[in-house]
Amino acid sequence: MTTINAKPIGFWTSTALIIGNVIGMGIFMLPASLAPYGFNAFIGWGITLVGCIFIAQVFARFARALPQADGPYAYTRAAFGNVFAFFILWCYWVSVCITNSTLAIGIVGYLSSLFPVLANTAWLAPLTAIALIWFFVLVNLRGLQTSGRVQLISTLLKLLPMLAVLMLGLYMLLADASVYVAQLPTTPLSLEASAAAGTIALFAMLGVESATIPAGKVDHPETTIPRATMVGTIVTAVIYIGVSAIPLLLLPQAELVNSNAPFVDLFHHYLTPDSGRWIALFVIISGLGALNGWTMIAGEMTVSMANHEVFPASLKKHNGRGAPAAALILTGIIASLMIAMNYSRSLAQGFTFLSVMVTASNMPLYLFAAIGLIKLWHQEKLAGESKRSWGLPIGASLATAYCIWAWFGVGTESMLWVTVLGVVGLPLYFGLQYWRRASHRKDSI
Repeated sequence: MTTINAKPIGFWTSTALIIGNVIGMGIFMLPASLAPYGFNAFIGWGITLVGCIFIAQVFARFARALPQADGPYAYTRAAFGNVFAFFILWCYWVSVCITNSTLAIGIVGYLSSLFPVLANTAWLAPLTAIALIWFFVLVNLRGLQTSGRVQLISTLLKLLPMLAVLMLGLYMLLADASVYVAQLPTTPLSLEASAAAGTIALFAMLGVESATIPAGKVDHPETTIPRATMVGTIVTAVIYIGVSAIPLLLLPQAELVNSNAPFVDLFHHYLTPDSGRWIALFVIISGLGALNGWTMIAGEMTVSMANHEVFPASLKKHNGRGAPAAALILTGIIASLMIAMNYSRSLAQGFTFLSVMVTASNMPLYLFAAIGLIKLWHQEKLAGESKRSWGLPIGASLATAYCIWAWFGVGTESMLWVTVLGVVGLPLYFGLQYWRRASHRKDSI
């Protein structure tokens, strides 16, 4: 019988989980989503990258100060109590399920550049996306060690298209620098447009908290998670700064807006059609790696909420390989339903819509994690952090300010949807708590 390591996740897997989850399909589909905003996208990107580093610091501080906590649910519960923690993490849990459907749609968008039948047959694209969801459910059902190996390999491979984009940008700069000013976007600058663009860009940076989700399965979490969180976030930010601007400057704005595979179109435009196919292949690998990582996160997040008795106890059961089988299957069903509900949209439209909803659903966790860190610091409830360590509240305050700015960019409609989403989950919480109390009374009779 195979013995399962109780702590199978180390520094490199944790770092790969962050880089692999953050660098998913967002950066590859994002140029098309940001194209309507023109130069506002650059302002939004700059603020987003800095803001995400402060958010990453919040989760790194939590992991260092509360090493025995099993991730974000425990962090927010320590600061705000059970009901508020459920509201925040319910929204986050739904966003993770939607993330998987968004990634699957993005992967199919790039697959359609290799297999045009996917774009020409209405039902085939969503069916392929759903098949990808269930493939990675099966991968994760084989346990964390298997999914961790997939994550490490795919993270290394996904850096290759990033390098290719940087090399193309450098080549064009040296060969004919005028191309960088030949296709300048004409959208006027505005605070509202910059905030909206920053919100969409934030989708590409979601996942800085990834190493904290399976905290109970991380080796030496008090040191591993903070190091992996900061290293993974900074590496990703540096890569994004280099590659995000090139498609926005080198492709016509109107062409980029309607692109299903922006980086493929970029290479088709400046090199040969075959070069675009190679880029598409590695972009697909990147998306597959992210889908693997977020499937893992979805399962572990579901287990965490079941451990805190806000989800049914059956969802925390593990199979013989140590994988949360029921949790993975449930999140796979939800992701599949989200794809089916958006099949009538174009791939780019579906990706943009779902990315905004995912971003909005993440904001309560990011905002209240930052506020909660300040609260616990003030109450001196963080191990190793005293009231004289002013770096913590300053960093958390800057993360809070960024989250408020990003929430403004989300827009009123998305904020209302997230509020409704959180409220819809409350009957589940109170109903389950009532059922548990009734069961305990029955057992005591």
